[in-house]
Amino acid sequence: MLMTILNVVYVLVAIAMIALILLQRGAGAAAGSGFGAGASGTVFGARGASNFLSKSTKWLAVVFFGISLFMAWYATHSARPTVQAAPSLMNEQPAPVQGGAPAPGEMPALPAAPAEVPAATPAAPAPAPADSSVPAPQPTEAAPPAQ
Repeated sequence: MLMTILNVVYVLVAIAMIALILLQRGAGAAAGSGFGAGASGTVFGARGASNFLSKSTKWLAVVFFGISLFMAWYATHSARPTVQAAPSLMNEQPAPVQGGAPAPGEMPALPAAPAEVPAATPAAPAPAPADSSVPAPQPTEAAPPAQ
């Protein structure tokens, strides 16, 4: 709740600072008014707005930096340590290489091959005995569609 209120005030102070800075005259504006090019008696009086705008900008800047420092301090002191629920692959350390690194110009040793590689195709049916009167089982294949 406190951080929400501070964030709203922070944004409002930033917008007010931008507006006040844009309202102020630049450094070269005073030189032109000395020769009669600028009107010194405007909305803020005969002295102009330099006194009011510069003091307002100064205090808004103090508030802005104060809120920034407090929010940074609050964020670092209210942080809770995170507990990792389950191990992930990102946190695992790589296994050490056995035998060390190969010498420059040598190929690294390949890992040992698995004992048995499973066949990619299904096994053929066992042949029927030659002297049997029972016919051998026929492989089941889908017949091509008739046209």
